[in-house]
Amino acid sequence: MTNAAFIRLSNLCPPVMSQPSPPPTPSLPWRITSSAIMGLTGAASRGFLHGLNTVEVSGLSRFVQLLESRQDPEKRQRGLLTVSNHVSVLDDPMIWGVLPLSNAFNPSNLRWTLGAHDICFKNSFLSTFFNLGQVLPTHRAKHSPFGGPFQPAMTQAIRLLSTQPFSSPSLPPPSDTQVPDPFTCGALTYTTNGEDVVPSPSVYTRHRHSWVHVFPEGLVHQHPASDLRYFKWGVARLILEAEPAPDVLPMFIDGIQCIMPENRTFPRFSPRVGKRVRVAFGEVLDYEATFGDLRRRWQALVLRTRAQRERATGTREIAMLGELADEALRYGSEAEAIRIEVARRMRDEVLKVRKAMGGFSDPDPKLGDALTWAADGRVKEKKYKSRVDGSDINQD
Repeated sequence: MTNAAFIRLSNLCPPVMSQPSPPPTPSLPWRITSSAIMGLTGAASRGFLHGLNTVEVSGLSRFVQLLESRQDPEKRQRGLLTVSNHVSVLDDPMIWGVLPLSNAFNPSNLRWTLGAHDICFKNSFLSTFFNLGQVLPTHRAKHSPFGGPFQPAMTQAIRLLSTQPFSSPSLPPPSDTQVPDPFTCGALTYTTNGEDVVPSPSVYTRHRHSWVHVFPEGLVHQHPASDLRYFKWGVARLILEAEPAPDVLPMFIDGIQCIMPENRTFPRFSPRVGKRVRVAFGEVLDYEATFGDLRRRWQALVLRTRAQRERATGTREIAMLGELADEALRYGSEAEAIRIEVARRMRDEVLKVRKAMGGFSDPDPKLGDALTWAADGRVKEKKYKSRVDGSDINQD
């Protein structure tokens, strides 16, 4: 968000301590339209998958039970984060076609996800459709100066996983200085680039502890053996910064790359049929055993960094959930090391689900190293074969 946009929104806000209570839910017309879009999309995905392809799903009953336990937003204790590989432009919504049709028309218990701003939100019609379809507009760093793991879409995703309120003082105040927060001051919209206006889903109390799904490879990766790229830092932010810590569930998908292969010829717009699609739902991870030590390191770093800044400025800091104002928390060496390790462990958990599915060769360790995938400035083509693993790469 640009400074000008922040100031414009901040001027509309009352002081932090006089924030009005957030509205409980979006308007009835919004809920009806969202239910229709989510439900019909889910029904179409289910019909295509089961009617024209062979589908194998493992762990589905356990995952449906988990969703059923989260039916009442008022009773949820934490958010749900699902994480999977990314093999096709159709992964979302296609993979959710494996869910029972009864789940499809209940948006409050369906996933939120991230979608490319320059594809899903390039005009008013698409923006409306994807907003109603619970997609957060996300700038890709390769295509936009507003991209990266610290953009507003990530703030929204962190807050959707969390409980409210989203702001609290981090230390006893040495002064009365306060910072307004355009996300929690009653404003129902935010901006991703200082120009657009996007509905803010996290402001609604009904959306607390939501389900968020991410594809942390960051692009479609059609590896011949369905191996994984390294995971980007955005998933680490969701795991570390959501409050309270979310339930984290790894998934693995295979076969949808055959429905929409990157190297497909005419007709490119048409999905192929008669393919074998496999979707595996893992179990909710033991958060403490998997990420507990890293979360404690992160929280200690946050407190230490904020204390240092407050001593230096003599002003009270309001901790805004999902907002990292300090450069040390964004790009400091310790912060980066923590995120890298979280992403590595999360990738390992997805690979465990892949192994349990069977039929795959052992993963290549070098593919999990970000340096392996360093950009090659010599490549100008939009679509090409990866020099790393021979997979089909779509630069968009």
